[in-house]
Amino acid sequence: QVQLVEPGGGLVQPGGSLRLSCAFSGGNFRLYTMAWFRQAPGKEREFVASITRNSGMTEYADSVKGRFTISRDNAKNTVFLQMNSLKPEDTAVYYCAARSQIEGSRRPRVYNYWGQGTQVTVSS
Repeated sequence: QVQLVEPGGGLVQPGGSLRLSCAFSGGNFRLYTMAWFRQAPGKEREFVASITRNSGMTEYADSVKGRFTISRDNAKNTVFLQMNSLKPEDTAVYYCAARSQIEGSRRPRVYNYWGQGTQVTVSS
């Protein structure tokens, strides 16, 4: 069974940077498209970024484009989210997700597996 584990959240000041990681196990990582979502208190879970399983094509939410970068290391079965120029509105629980399809997607319901989430707080 696929498992996703996300260490690495924390507290960061506005304008700062943070890198999230998500460790994948229980399957062939190369066959999965990966994504990051986030959920702030009282809000729905929203798409942040995705990276496809074959070509490594990336897609970003408009709110993070130019500030966040998603990447994957197939040798280490890990997906990363580098977050720069962080803003207070980026505060949320961040979730890693996986789906066994070629295409990325912004819809949470099409992802088969989820991590437990990690808290990111941007505050001075």
